[in-house]
Amino acid sequence: MVYSFQLWKHPNIHYQEAVQRLSRCELFSMLRSLSIETDIRQDLIGAAVFLTFECRSLSQEELVYLAGHSCVTFLTEKVKDLLRPLPVAPSFYLPDELPEVLKYKGKTNPTFMRMMFNTALSLTPFVHKADSIILLDPLCGRGTGLFCGLLSGVNAIGIDLDGRDLKEASDFFSRFLKLNYFKHALSERSETVQGKPVPARIFRFSPSREAFSRGDVRSLTLFQGDTAIAPFLMRKHPGHVLLADLPYGVQHAPQSGARPESFAALLSRALPAWKKALQPGAAVALSFNDLTLKPSLLRSLLIEAGFSPVDVPEFSGLSHPVEQAVHRDLIFATLPIN
Repeated sequence: MVYSFQLWKHPNIHYQEAVQRLSRCELFSMLRSLSIETDIRQDLIGAAVFLTFECRSLSQEELVYLAGHSCVTFLTEKVKDLLRPLPVAPSFYLPDELPEVLKYKGKTNPTFMRMMFNTALSLTPFVHKADSIILLDPLCGRGTGLFCGLLSGVNAIGIDLDGRDLKEASDFFSRFLKLNYFKHALSERSETVQGKPVPARIFRFSPSREAFSRGDVRSLTLFQGDTAIAPFLMRKHPGHVLLADLPYGVQHAPQSGARPESFAALLSRALPAWKKALQPGAAVALSFNDLTLKPSLLRSLLIEAGFSPVDVPEFSGLSHPVEQAVHRDLIFATLPIN
């Protein structure tokens, strides 16, 4: 069977070139999670870009999974020179506008964050067990990465030092659940870690009162604290995927408490802690500004901390300009199962 998937068209022509490379990496990884190894080519049909590949016949369930690709807008089966539309759509746990609604300066593109999440999740052995998966964003800010994960029905945990950002994320999510008539409950508590209080807000939610009553719920937990305390906060429930958009170092340097911190210092103490907060077999996706953090340094620090960077051609050449002072790159890594 030959399949062609049309890609979403970004209005910025420079980023559109990056979308095609990022989308191919994401699709490659998602297909491999279905035990499909195949070449993926890029086709231009009219003004539309398609990713085309040949493989065994895909089931409806597999097509729905692939429809969750961050940039796929139209799925077709190719029959000679004709495209036959496939009547499938992604199955989201929450309304798909969730990551888009909250606007603020410096927000990372939600489509890009979904690409990071989908690709990282597909690198794990847990990929098709959404309801039991825990996503960790240890530098979560106002929660874009967490909201991207919640779309897929996983549970999410965010950690950040900035209480204002966390409150804005919490207030927004509370309003969003109410507006979309999701049954939910919000609780607050404080953990004590290394003698310091760590405030937490925990959302439990379901699409219906009946699902909530029978315990079919998902959760979002927001912790206010330093990223290195992740192992203490997740000691009972280690994460399966870690997603982080590292500080770009343009307006603000990384912070340790109230003190500025170099990227090397931040990652030297954070990466070993993040590893302890994850399950064996977990995957990590990190985006960063390669003008302020060299890919070779990040790779070395990942290896030193016990992670294995993904080394296949489809995962190279993903860097792309975002603005004059930001040239964003990506790295994916995994932890051994044993």
